[in-house]
Amino acid sequence: MSASGGTKAIVAALGANLAIAAAKFVAFAFSGSSSMLAEGVHSIADSGNQGLLLLGGKKAQRAATEEHPFGYGRERYIYGFLVSIVLFTIGGVFALYEGYEKIHDPHPLESWYWPIGVLVFAVIAEGFSFRTAIKESNELRGKQTWTQFVRRAKAPELPVVLLEDFGALVGLVLALGGVGLTLLTGNGIWDGIGTMCIGTLLVLIALVLAAETKSLLLGEAAGPEQVAKIRAAVADGDVVTRVIHMRTLHLGPEELLVAAKIAVQHDDTATQIADAINAAEARIREAVPIARVIYLEPDIYDETTAAKGPDPAKTPGGH
Repeated sequence: MSASGGTKAIVAALGANLAIAAAKFVAFAFSGSSSMLAEGVHSIADSGNQGLLLLGGKKAQRAATEEHPFGYGRERYIYGFLVSIVLFTIGGVFALYEGYEKIHDPHPLESWYWPIGVLVFAVIAEGFSFRTAIKESNELRGKQTWTQFVRRAKAPELPVVLLEDFGALVGLVLALGGVGLTLLTGNGIWDGIGTMCIGTLLVLIALVLAAETKSLLLGEAAGPEQVAKIRAAVADGDVVTRVIHMRTLHLGPEELLVAAKIAVQHDDTATQIADAINAAEARIREAVPIARVIYLEPDIYDETTAAKGPDPAKTPGGH
């Protein structure tokens, strides 16, 4: 997986979640806290999610085949979508069920110091994981807000880890609140309410992840800055005078398909046009290195035809 896949952040999150899951289950065994059980299952689900992200990154590296000529870059999107499903079902729905059961059959906590100690440890471990994800994301985020970064990122791993870690930290605070109120009031219903809040949070995060990765699976175009660079790189002011129509599509986080109809002079020879297309492709790759699959179709520019836009039944910009 490339650096933009956030491998370091994934590994940090995986290590933290495995350690935290073990501690939470121990705390549940000694205290009977449903918040601890829900949080333990949450950490197991998160650990499985990080494993899925690593597996997706590995599978995406396979070379293109005759059956899949554009490669396997979208494997990372598929596994990112699976993560949202796991988080929704195993994390969110289980926590909601466990919280519902605890509210209907509350009981006081035993050995309260176990859940408190484990939750404090978990906050520290998740904080370290979240800090690593933030550090790696800042290298790619640029001037985007965090919301824009999550919505626009073409590599699914870092947004997934960011949202998971954020959800985990908020969930830990909710668990601390549920356990603390149970200890203060002696009423176990607060532990159940805390668990229900954790489940609701996880379901909401899973829905956000599902929506974003679904968009990637359907196919997203290059960002506005990349499109502008490609347009600027195509024309040479001599043989290639302008871009008539252009479409872009991410074949994977680091692989972009560019298809365009370009305007050439009516009296250019085939050799001149071929050389100009090769030069334009080289300029595009220099301006946007991830533009690896490029199709340029030469045509004579006609303002009336161009104004109608590309014919979706033909090549981009075709008429």
